[in-house]
Amino acid sequence: MRSFGDWSTTLPTILTHPAVPLALAWGLGQDVISKRLLAVGVVAAVVPDLDVLAFRLGIPYAADFGHRGFSHSLLLALIVALVGASLARSLHSTFKRSYWFLFVAMASHGILDAFTNGGLGVALLWPFSVERFFAPFHPIEVAPLGLSRFLSLRGIAVLWSEVLWVWLPLFAVAAVTVASRQQHRRQHRNSI
Repeated sequence: MRSFGDWSTTLPTILTHPAVPLALAWGLGQDVISKRLLAVGVVAAVVPDLDVLAFRLGIPYAADFGHRGFSHSLLLALIVALVGASLARSLHSTFKRSYWFLFVAMASHGILDAFTNGGLGVALLWPFSVERFFAPFHPIEVAPLGLSRFLSLRGIAVLWSEVLWVWLPLFAVAAVTVASRQQHRRQHRNSI
């Protein structure tokens, strides 16, 4: 069995999973997504990768509670979103807005992982199915686990694939949304 430090993991880096809630918050604006809700959304987007601790506990990668298992499921994203939405007041938001933002933030983790080019797939439908899923194509490079491997040419290739396939598309859509919102405000002011 490999030790924790020897595993290559199949996920976008911890730097990229927050891209979804960050782009969504920027696109929707601070009057829709509060700073507190955004902070919780960023945490929700990263939390599924705490499952790498399973390696240390001797839990096999392919097990339900192994890497990219239950923690990457849509069911857990739903539960986390419900818990977070129950705290909507303290997040300076509404229940519905908090729920959907947190659900998308956390569910995006498993979905992004399904676009990577390695590993065993993602248990998106756990516990209803133990099947691990991949997206139809896999443009995101597998991220090496461990700082020394990440600070290498391989790490640069991973970051480039994440910029190209995650950051640029998400923030392009967010920029268009921001521009559209600003245009709408200008038209509204001019019609008054």
